[in-house]
Amino acid sequence: MSFLEVRNLSARVKGGGPLLRDVSLTVQVGEVRGLVGESGAGKSMIGKAVLGILPKAVEITGGKIVLDGTDLLTLPPAVRRVKVGASCALIPQDPLTALNPSRRIGVQITDRLVDILGWTRQRAEERALALLGEVQITDPARVLRQYPHELSGGMRQRILIASAFAAEPKLIVADEPTTALDVTVQKQILKLIAALQARHGTALLFVTHDLGVVSKVCQNLSVLYAGKVVEDSDVADFFRAPKHPYSAALLAATPKYSDPSAGLQPVPDAVIAAVRTEVEHG
Repeated sequence: MSFLEVRNLSARVKGGGPLLRDVSLTVQVGEVRGLVGESGAGKSMIGKAVLGILPKAVEITGGKIVLDGTDLLTLPPAVRRVKVGASCALIPQDPLTALNPSRRIGVQITDRLVDILGWTRQRAEERALALLGEVQITDPARVLRQYPHELSGGMRQRILIASAFAAEPKLIVADEPTTALDVTVQKQILKLIAALQARHGTALLFVTHDLGVVSKVCQNLSVLYAGKVVEDSDVADFFRAPKHPYSAALLAATPKYSDPSAGLQPVPDAVIAAVRTEVEHG
């Protein structure tokens, strides 16, 4: 059963060119779907459109965003915020800028539970303590009293993951959640997200430019170029035999860690030219 359906979604900069071009994709209940592509392909823009946090300079020009049977684009802004807030959450890219430096960690986790779900502060604090334990933070009671600058980057990202899962959302948009971390911490965070997703049965829309990450955490993926989905595939099928030439070129450009001597293969100019023509005129 689809929890999220994006149908023919288009968006542009006001007075400017297109950012999303007729994008369609689905996320099933409990599914992890990857959104992959080069920087600027529109991956994060799709997640922001779903959550209703597009920049003011961006406008949606067509399509539907159907969440649990309701087209979000037909709802008044206040009603949409309540529905999205109760059903969805975000794991942002940069934990340092995502957390308020002037507020303690505990308040930042519990405010959403109190303000959106109407929980008592005590119940919210108990949930926060339990979640910090789930994300493998030692001495969670102490961490709840600390400020973001007192924690490492890996701990801050764990805080954001705990906050995202706090209200038991049905869908989480993970916007390149390991980009700002070193390789060792990235691996830990990916394992943590995968474990929590499996435990809670949460659907994930996982935005990344790293096909290695996709192979580890996603069941399905959508490949984007210049705001358009050029391939929609099962992950196993994609790595075995990508259908689109651009997808095949992206896969070929991925570093081969099993063979450090192998040279990097950039995406050929001819492939870029062909996919650009397809996107702009197809």
